[in-house]
Amino acid sequence: MNAYMGEFIGTTLVVLLGNGVVAGCSLPKSKSENAGWIVVTAAWGFAVMTGAYVAGWVSGAHLNPALTLGLATIGSIGWNLVPGYILSQMGGAMLGQFLVFLTYKLHYDIAEDKGGILGTFSTIPAIRNYKWNFVTEMIGTAVLVFGLLGIGHGNNTITTFVGETGKFSGNIGIMGPLLAGFLVWAIGLSLGGPTGYAINPARDLGPRIMHSLLPIKNKGESDWAYAWVPIVGPLVGGTLGALLFKGLFG
Repeated sequence: MNAYMGEFIGTTLVVLLGNGVVAGCSLPKSKSENAGWIVVTAAWGFAVMTGAYVAGWVSGAHLNPALTLGLATIGSIGWNLVPGYILSQMGGAMLGQFLVFLTYKLHYDIAEDKGGILGTFSTIPAIRNYKWNFVTEMIGTAVLVFGLLGIGHGNNTITTFVGETGKFSGNIGIMGPLLAGFLVWAIGLSLGGPTGYAINPARDLGPRIMHSLLPIKNKGESDWAYAWVPIVGPLVGGTLGALLFKGLFG
């Protein structure tokens, strides 16, 4: 139960801070309105870092069904834990989005751009083409899981040179969540432009459900026709990334 609670709280923080920055940059009369893509991608990286530091020691900080599925596929987590992890991640994503809504309630009340409102909840492709949007999400999530497995590998060390002759080598340890945040930041900057880089089914589906339920003026449709892309694409990509890492490095 502690692991499930860790996933729930960690994912809550990821979505609260991640979609919080999108709301701040998108909604009218916010002090951070139009702050730009660098701000959005940086904050998402910091959001993942924060969630990982909070939950990492409790649950391993998957915070993402695609990572959970990938790890189960290569035997790094028992399949018996997968349903509880994913349900916890979904619940955390929904709570995180509700907290974003409460934070920006006055700004939602005056927002008129239906696409802009939906974009503070879930992803919207820049050019809608389901096949290529799927490919983009698959690649981004494969890079995410492949990179996380590399960062967290037991043989990965940080070497600090002391003076001219001495050196200290230690496991990544406490640096892991920070490096995971940098990885998410890099994915957003490099691969996020086409789809808004969900790379996480819970991050997209949970908030999309909240968009359909919450009483928001001018909110429009929840775009369920697209919703399968940021679910299936990351699940396939995460599994491929995990299998590729295990196949190459064991």
